[in-house]
Order: sequence, then C-alpha cells, then structure tokens
Amino acid sequence: MSSLTYDLTLAGLSVGSAAALTGIGLIVTYRATGVLNFAHGAIAMVCAYALRQCVVVWGWPLWLGAAVTLLVLAPGLGVVLERFVFRPLSVLGLGPAQTLVASIGVFVLLVGAAALLWGQGARDDAPELVPDEPWGQLAVVLVLAAGVAAVVRRTRFGRELRAVVDDRQLAVLGGIDADRVAAAGWAFGSFTAGLTGVLLAPYVRLDPYGLPLLVMEVVAVAVAARMRSLTVAVVVALGIGVAQSQLTRLHPSGWGEPLLQAAATNLFVVALLVAALVLPGVGERDALPRTATARVATPPGAWIVAGVLLLLPLGLAGRDLHTAVQVPALAVILLSLVVVTGRGGQISLGQAAYAGLGALFTALLAAGRFPGLPRLPELAALAVAVALVAPLGLLTGWPAIGRRGLALALATFAVGVGVSRFVFDQPYATAGLTLGRPAGFDGDRAFYVLELLLLAAALLATHALRRGRTGRALAAMRDHERGAQAAGVRVPSLKLLAFVAGAALAALGGGLLGMGLRAFDAAAYDPVRGLLWFAAVVVLGADSALGALVAAALLVGLDAGARGGVAAALIGVLAILVGRFPGGPYEALRSAARRLRPPGGPALTPAGIRARALLRPPEPPEPRPAPVPVGATGVAGGAGRMGAGQAGAAGRERAGQAEAAGRERAGQAGGRYGGGGRTGAGHGTRPEGGGPAGPGRGGRRFGSDRAAGHGTAPREAPAGPRRTGTRPPPPISSPVLTARHLRARYGGFTALDGVDLDLSPGRITAVVGPNGAGKSTLFHCLAGTLRPVRGAVRLDGRDITSLPAHARTRLGVARTFQQLAVFPSLTVAENVRVGAEQGRVADPGAVERTLRLLGLDGPVRALPAAGLPTGTLRRVELARVLAGGPRVLLLDEPAAGLDTAEVAALARVLEALAADGTALLVVEHDLDLVAGLADVAHVMAAGRIVASGPPGRVLDAPGPEAGR
Repeated sequence: MSSLTYDLTLAGLSVGSAAALTGIGLIVTYRATGVLNFAHGAIAMVCAYALRQCVVVWGWPLWLGAAVTLLVLAPGLGVVLERFVFRPLSVLGLGPAQTLVASIGVFVLLVGAAALLWGQGARDDAPELVPDEPWGQLAVVLVLAAGVAAVVRRTRFGRELRAVVDDRQLAVLGGIDADRVAAAGWAFGSFTAGLTGVLLAPYVRLDPYGLPLLVMEVVAVAVAARMRSLTVAVVVALGIGVAQSQLTRLHPSGWGEPLLQAAATNLFVVALLVAALVLPGVGERDALPRTATARVATPPGAWIVAGVLLLLPLGLAGRDLHTAVQVPALAVILLSLVVVTGRGGQISLGQAAYAGLGALFTALLAAGRFPGLPRLPELAALAVAVALVAPLGLLTGWPAIGRRGLALALATFAVGVGVSRFVFDQPYATAGLTLGRPAGFDGDRAFYVLELLLLAAALLATHALRRGRTGRALAAMRDHERGAQAAGVRVPSLKLLAFVAGAALAALGGGLLGMGLRAFDAAAYDPVRGLLWFAAVVVLGADSALGALVAAALLVGLDAGARGGVAAALIGVLAILVGRFPGGPYEALRSAARRLRPPGGPALTPAGIRARALLRPPEPPEPRPAPVPVGATGVAGGAGRMGAGQAGAAGRERAGQAEAAGRERAGQAGGRYGGGGRTGAGHGTRPEGGGPAGPGRGGRRFGSDRAAGHGTAPREAPAGPRRTGTRPPPPISSPVLTARHLRARYGGFTALDGVDLDLSPGRITAVVGPNGAGKSTLFHCLAGTLRPVRGAVRLDGRDITSLPAHARTRLGVARTFQQLAVFPSLTVAENVRVGAEQGRVADPGAVERTLRLLGLDGPVRALPAAGLPTGTLRRVELARVLAGGPRVLLLDEPAAGLDTAEVAALARVLEALAADGTALLVVEHDLDLVAGLADVAHVMAAGRIVASGPPGRVLDAPGPEAGR
C-alpha cells in the first residue's frame, strides 16, 4: 500500500468516525422518541464553542473542559430539550408536525444564540481533544456502537426502549416510564452530538452556521441505516469517508473537472441526495401543522397598516434606506413558502436554493455569461431567470408526490444543500460576478418602488392561489390529502403546481435581493437561511401572506438594528412554542381575546331600543315547526333534513302545518341530489328532523334495537334482522363494478386471497367480518388507495386496477372514510363544492341540491368544518361525495360515531340513493344496520369471502358473530 493511499485512508477514517458518531446519535434519539433531531448539528456546534470557551478563554485544563462539556452540558442540554420542548408536545397529543417544526426551532435558536454569544466570525483555535489520527476516534465510535447494542439487547432498559419504539402507548400501559426512556435517548443523542462537534472543530471552520450544516450533511448515514441499524450506519459512514478521501487523488481534465472535484469533496452531500431522493422514505406521517379552524381573512385595517409601513422607508435615506430595500425582496421569498407550505401543506426546506438560483441566473444573464443566451438588461434578465428557475421546482415537487413528513423534509433539505455545495460554492459559477439594477431604478428609493410593485404582483398571485377552485383544492390537499384524492383532486399535479409556483416566487425574490445588494452573495442563500425562513413563516402563520411580510421585516430589521443572531433567536423561541399555537400568533391572540371576552354582547338602552324600532320595524316571527320526538330526528340536534331533496324547500315553507299534511306532501314530493338528475329521496321519503314529516312510501324501519323511524322514540324491535321499509328488492342487473381474484399482501401477510365481488346499480352490498378479515384491504383496492398484487378491478368492463383514487373518483367511484375525511379549514359549503368541482359531473346546481338533501343549507353551511359534531361531519363528508354525482359509492364504517337517530336517518338516505340507481358497498361492524339495509351481505374471514347471500340468512349463521 502506497504511503499516499494509506494517509488518505487514515484521513477518511477520521472523517467517517465523526459521521458515524452523528449517525449513532440520530438513530438513538429517533428510536427513543420518534423525533428526527434537526438540531443535532447545532448542539454539536454549541458544545464545540463551550469547550473552546472553557479551555482557550477561561484557561481550564483540557480534561476538565471536556468533562464538563461532554458529561454535563451535552446530556443536560438533551434532557432540557426533552423535558421542556418535546415532552409537552407529546402530552398535548401533537404529532410529528409540531415536533419537526420544534426541532428546526431548536436549531435556529441555538444558531442565533451562538451568534449572539461568540459572534459570527470563524474560529481557528478550537482545542484538539483527540490527536489527528483516526485510531482514537474510531475506537470511540466502535466502543459507543458496541455499548449501545449491548444495552439495547441485553438490559432491562434496552427491552423498555424496544417496547417504547414498537408502541409507546402500549408500553406506558405496561408500566414502562416512556418519559424516562425518551430523556435517556435525548441525553445520549446530545452527548454524541457534543462529541462530534468537539472532534470536528479543530479541523473545520468553527462558526455558528458552518459547523451545524456540516454535521447535518452526514445525516445520510442514519437514513441509509433506515434509522435503525447502528452497524449499517457505522459501515456506511466509514465507507463514504474513505471513498471521499481517495477521490481527492483524481484530477480530471475537461469541462467535467469542476463538477467531479466538487463531488469528490462533497461525497456526503451526494449520499444525502441519494438517501433522501432514492431510498424509501423515513417517517411518512404528515409533518406540517394542520389548520384547526377555517381560514380567517386578514382584517382590512391590518393591510392598510402594512401598506403604510411599507411606504415609510421612502422617507428614509442613506444606510437605513439601503437596509429597507431588502424587506420587499425577502417578503417575496417568504411568500413562496406561503404557497408551498401554507397553501399546499408541503414541507420545503430548500427554498433558499431557488432564491439563490434566481439571483445567480439574473447575474449571469445580465453579464452575458449564461450558456446559449445573449446579454440581457437587468429587468429582462430577472424575468428570464424566474422562467428558468420555475421548472426546477420539480426537483422538490417530484419527490413530494410519493413522500410526506420527515421523508419530504429530508428530500427538500438535501436539494437545498446540494445546490449550495455544487453551484453556489463553486468558483466556476460565481467568481467575479456582480449584479446591477435595472435602468431607471439604480437609486435605492427608485429601486424600492420597483420592489413594492413586484411585491404587490406576488401578493396578487398568492391571493389567486387561495381563492376559487384551485384554492379550495389546495386547502383540501393540505387538510386531508387522502380525502382530497377521494374527492377527485389531482393531488400529484397540485403538488407540482405548488412547488413550481413557489420556485418562481423564490427566484423573483432572490433576484431582487441580489439587485438590492448589488452582488451575488452565496452566504445570503445558505441552507441554514432556508431553515430560518421556513421556521419564520410557520410560526407567524404559514397560510398568512401578512405573516410573510411581518417575518421579512423582523428578520431584516432585527439583524440590522441589533447584534447578529437576534432574529434567529427570536424565531427559534417562537418555533419551539409552535405546538401551543399552530395557527400562528395572530390566531393565538384571537383565541385569547375570545376567551377573555365577557359572555353576552353589549345591551341596548331603552332609548336605543326605541330608536331601532323606529329605524327598522320588527320582522314577524318565523313559524316554528311542530315538536318532533327524539327518535325521529334525522340529524344531530334536529336541525337537518336527511333525504328530502328539493322537497325540503317546500317543507320549510309549510313547517308549521299539521304533521299529517306534512307527511302527505313529503310522500308525494321527489328531489334531486345534485349529480346528473337523480332523485334524492327515493320514493318521496321525508326526514323527520326538519319539520312535521313521516315515513311516506319510502320510510322504513331497520334492524333490531334501532329506532322505528316513524316519528316515535326508540322502541324494542322484533327479534331478528329485517329490512327497514317497503322498498322492493331491486332487480338483478349487470354489475357496474367488479373485482376478480383480488390478492393483496402486507410484507409476508396475505390480506386478500382471491376475492371476487360484484356491485350492481340499485343494490346495497355489505361486507362484514372480524377485525383483520381483510375488509379494509378490499375497500382500499376498490377505491384505488392500494394496488393488489394480483387480480383486476373493472368499471363497466374497463380495467381500472392501475388507476389512482382521484382518477376513479372522476369516473364515478366515490368513497367515504371510517376516520372522518373533511377539510377543517374550509366551510361546510366549501367542502361540498370541492366534491362538485372535482367529481364526475359538472353541475352548477349540485352543491345547493346536495346541501338541501342532507340538511346543510341553513346557517351551518357557512360554519368551518372544524369543531362541528360528528353527526354533522358525517353528513358533510357524504354531501361532498354526492355532489360529484357518483355511480358507485363505497362507505367505510358510515355509522361510526353516530347515535341511533342519526343512523336511522343515514339509512334512509342510503336507501334513497340505491332506489335512484347508485351501487353501494358498505363495510360495517353494525350487524343490525347491515341486516336492515343491505340487499346482499358477504362475510369475510382470513382474506376470503366465506359466505354470501341475503342478510337475513347470512347473518343468522354463527360465523359472522365475530364481526360484532
């Protein structure tokens, strides 16, 4: 072995050892808590600074400084983070959404605090804890890995750790102190982070931004190990370290020389890109805070104040005006995050890359250095740069199609780091590059006016993506992605639209920022800046354009008017607390004001009452409906009318008339439910909840111990299942949806094994069976959310097995969910409109007819879906489905969470839909509902249909009793 090869191998083992330490710490923290610790690199940086402070500044012995830093500060910091940041999120029942943002908040806070305490300059006098040879570092890595493996496999704590990882709630019920396990995991993870920082600091640039990013680049080793295997993490880290060192021997020539040299010195970044974009994703759960209430319009007064404040810098001069020039440019960049994150609900940690590309392309085009294009004036160069960068949004938009949560966070972060390392840091792209301003806008004041005009255009574009059909579809995707797919929203295309639009806005803001600075500064678009921008937008209201303006003013103003790091520290604190107010500070203030507001409104004085009477005569009181017994109410609170169709309008006008007359009219009336001219009430059924009504010809009782439905209280029904009314058995017709030989597997478990199923128009088919029988898997295969490994699903003879859920919805196969799939940030009417706009039938009147059908056409239509009762939300979900005019309706546990009266009303609506020709499939545990509703029932067990036939015969057999 040559001396050079040996020396490079030793250097690679040294770098790989530090990367292995990072991988070990990330894996242990993730396995103990489920948190991908984005703050790992910041903790490493803080510990490296702390050791330098103890040894270099205070003059402590090296061993004492190392002991305090690694054995006290590092694990103590981890325990504090677990106790005061992440444990409260767990207690509040918050998921990975808030933990991810909180983790980024800790990163930003520690970076800002370090900049405040030690300055932003690089340090080159960090003490050397281990000699510059790999054997000591490698020994530390191997000892730690072996020790962790031994603890996990052979000790009681290891068994508790494995139990918490498998099922935290079950482990707690078994008597395990999950908080203690999490605290230990955080302490050990922070210890490894501190050790990594202390070992790396003497050989790399020690500054608040560089070291944290360097540590986070090697997260690839943990992702490659699937966040589980310490052995794989160590081997991958050492292998990449050695390979990177050996590649430095290469000196290629030609046009590829700079790129190959960049890859050779940034092999961990290449590995991060591969691990994040190619390997299966880690942590696929949603990772963004979901809006809990309807989108609240910003008060006009707030926009007036914002406009006045934005105009104030026009009266400034000198350095103050030059600083203010950065605010509109940064605001445009942050608006790109509002589009991607706030509107589309997607994580984007790489927007700084698109902003930097916008500035770089603008500078290259203006200088005539862009390949294949001539020199352009600055304003034209900016427009062309935006057009060139916008398609590059697919770099993060394409992975977003199949990734969510932490996997998407890693993918976007990897793209940002890759662009920074392979483009911005390379002299061949940025050397000697300056950036001027457009002709006529060279002065700061004139250029600020241009920025305001472009900011106004960006605000209008952002507003357009919030309103109308596209805005509702984006909100639906953000609130409930699978529900949006089931409503017919083209989720993949919508994600690409969000990322492309976000890239265009970021490029526009980046170009303006470069023009304001009169140069391309790679540090202004560092990936750490991207994390700071993301945290700022989220904590100030991800869906708020005004929040983006406030965030831009805070970031620029605080850093310009105070010591560097103040803005990062403030945003970090707010991000740590984001779990307490996921809607942003403005929503938190509104909620606090509502709680502090005294009950009741202001009362008029007698004089005021007389004055109001003179100005506005009192309106005659509306006729009140006749009292309806509890058992007859078809909806929660008796406010709705399920199954009335257009007859509901006439019924409201005559709500005060006699009950008998109401029944007669309801029996004669028909309705349409909004999808292609179908009757919504079957044979003239009239719901009992909206006024004096009775069963009419279509009213029927159903099942044992269910309400009779004739306007009487619940009573004991005769034993044995029976149908709910007089609807004659539908004639046998050709099936509209067929499934043949369906087979599905989860790992080594066969969930479906050769299942055949036919759904015919006008017939209600039920599938029952015990938990684990394969009912849900069959449902997902029919709905398009799961593709079987064998078999076919056909709609009118057309093979739709490979079609996704949204495509099937547009063909007329609609579904509901067992866990409610509504869009809480939209109103009831907007929820229904999403289904009408994306469904099979384009019918302008579908929304209103469906709202009337399900008793949602009153004041409830304008209420946000968040916070409504379960029964009402079930109606909202069903209304959204019906508004699209489905031919096949798949209902997954439709009675879950409903009381007896609500189930009775639901049954009447389903019977009306079947009578109108819709093919229905009901997966249900309530055998009484199945017995009284279905025309045919299938019993499943062990992935197969074991019995089929009329419910009265099939459900009396002993087999399906397990389904109860």
